[in-house]
Amino acid sequence: MPIYEYRCRKCGEVFEKIQKVSEAGESLRCPHCGEEKPERILSGFFSKGSESTSTCGPSGGSSRFS
Repeated sequence: MPIYEYRCRKCGEVFEKIQKVSEAGESLRCPHCGEEKPERILSGFFSKGSESTSTCGPSGGSSRFS
């Protein structure tokens, strides 16, 4: 099962959830504040296309650490 990243629309907390592809995030709640329907975001490890593209290091990865 894939791991999806979500961001709470209310408090901004980013968290991960392991779930089936067919499951929707509609029933999720933020583990920090309890807000419903968090926004699914792309993980910093997502890369489509080039096999040599690295998302590690100072120029890649998640923008939440910037």
